[in-house]
Amino acid sequence: MTDPQRGPAAQGVVGMGQDAALDHELVLDHSRRPRHHGLRAPFDVEVRHLNPVCGDRVVLRVALDGTDVRDVSYEALGCAISQASTSMLAELVVGLGVSRALALEGRFTAAFQHRAGGGPPDGGEVDDAALGDALALTRVVRQPVRVRCALLGWKAFEEAAVLALAGSPAV
Repeated sequence: MTDPQRGPAAQGVVGMGQDAALDHELVLDHSRRPRHHGLRAPFDVEVRHLNPVCGDRVVLRVALDGTDVRDVSYEALGCAISQASTSMLAELVVGLGVSRALALEGRFTAAFQHRAGGGPPDGGEVDDAALGDALALTRVVRQPVRVRCALLGWKAFEEAAVLALAGSPAV
């Protein structure tokens, strides 16, 4: 329902509640102006992930400084959700310890599993607020097939971070 004094534009998107419109705008902002986009060197590990359902793909690089995430850079080809999600991930984890960053990845994944009826969200020590802008994706993505799009960059980061910690050579 629109505010009769401010009109539908005040809600951002006609027919959406104000919170949903804000979530939608966050996703659009990250897909139109992705953070950390573009592959950079030096890096410790590079991984490639593909969503076989829709063809979205990401090449993601992780650079560590000891056990801290120094940089995440990526090239992605795909829908607005996969682009925005990878941007949100990179913005969120750079500067964190790898264990904290992986806990956020686990919480993000658990939020989708919970929405799909997969039991209670089990994010360990991470609460929803720690997900920042990425939490909007758990509310915007309504179709189960699109969950893969939202998780693509996060799963690539998980693999890259684990490989980097293990000292695996860059690809």
